Amino acid sequence: MTDRAALGHCSWPDLDGRPMTLVVPLGAVEQHGPHLPLDTDTRIAAAVAEQICTRLDDASVIVAPPLAYGASGEHEGFAGTVSIGHEALLALLVEYGRSACRWAARLLFVNGHGGNALTLRSAVSRLRYEGRDVAWFPCAFADADAHAGYTETSVLLHISPELVAESERRVPGNCTPVAALLEPMRAGGVAAVSATGVLGDPRAATAAAGAGLFDAVVDGGVAAVAAWDVDENGRLG
Repeated sequence: MTDRAALGHCSWPDLDGRPMTLVVPLGAVEQHGPHLPLDTDTRIAAAVAEQICTRLDDASVIVAPPLAYGASGEHEGFAGTVSIGHEALLALLVEYGRSACRWAARLLFVNGHGGNALTLRSAVSRLRYEGRDVAWFPCAFADADAHAGYTETSVLLHISPELVAESERRVPGNCTPVAALLEPMRAGGVAAVSATGVLGDPRAATAAAGAGLFDAVVDGGVAAVAAWDVDENGRLG
């Protein structure tokens, strides 16, 4: 991707009067166990969004600087987590969409944090009701474990290997299916079910596995943007 395909590198005449599609990474700053960086979700969303724009190779599709904070209250039992909550996130997304759609023909949020999803759907629904062509796309990996386990560790080993801690810090967490953990997590967050913050087992993670997982999501995003088929939840199919 060239510099001119990134919103932050453009000047306003580059965009004025053109039917642009703006791709916006949405993430979080939250704990990801002892071995992954706090910006894991933002980092993944940004990498996916950038690669979608690169592979489309369309000058009218550009990537925005990431929205780096989300609704991460379930992780506030761990140092480093910064959550803005659902109410503030909703306001942020709605106002972002209203402003960006003054010049962008289409707006796509690429979401890297599952905890943002309900608020994101609400924001996109409101923007679409107001007549704006807005959608969202999740960084949803096939057969993923819940948090900071095999899946996210593999993807980070692919996109940012220098930020993944050495193997002795990649310890297994609570591997119970998330559905069985919902009640205690509602009461006490992730800390109530995992002392390390990990829900899964990162020990077998590899960069090669991460490349396959990452490419599958990017391929899905490229196809979704090209088709632009928005479902009743505002999600690109």
